[in-house]
Amino acid sequence: MIDLGLSKLALIGVVALIVIGPEKLPKVARMAGTLYGRAQRYLHDIKTEVSREIELDELRNLHKEVQETAQSIKDNVENSIARNLDDVEAAWRDLPSCDAPATVGDIERKAKDFRRKKLVRNSAIPNWYKQRNGGKTHVVSGAARVKKFRPRNTSSTSSFF
Repeated sequence: MIDLGLSKLALIGVVALIVIGPEKLPKVARMAGTLYGRAQRYLHDIKTEVSREIELDELRNLHKEVQETAQSIKDNVENSIARNLDDVEAAWRDLPSCDAPATVGDIERKAKDFRRKKLVRNSAIPNWYKQRNGGKTHVVSGAARVKKFRPRNTSSTSSFF
């Protein structure tokens, strides 16, 4: 970059004042500033466009790699499914047929077990059993639980406030 110190800028200003003159110097300075700003914006736009193109190229390469990997995985899966399907069909042909019907006793036993399990799942525990064995008879809020189990201070009956 150009190394411009304060002394060099002052020298350039004096030369411009002598060459251009005091009447036209502000207009020329404004025009130089706008041209400098335009040049900076143009360079910034070019840099962003180049970086976008580089990123786009990287994304295209990554997309191509992902597609190739997906295609190879798909081919491997299709091949393994085809091999396993052949094995399953061969095993299916060798199995004896299962034509034995379920007996009436099996059906009755299964129905009885189902009714028993449903009764156990849906039945409520009686209140006398809960009270005897310490089960909950009703829901208690958190504040009520804290009040119930907070140690009581018997020495002082005055409140905090």
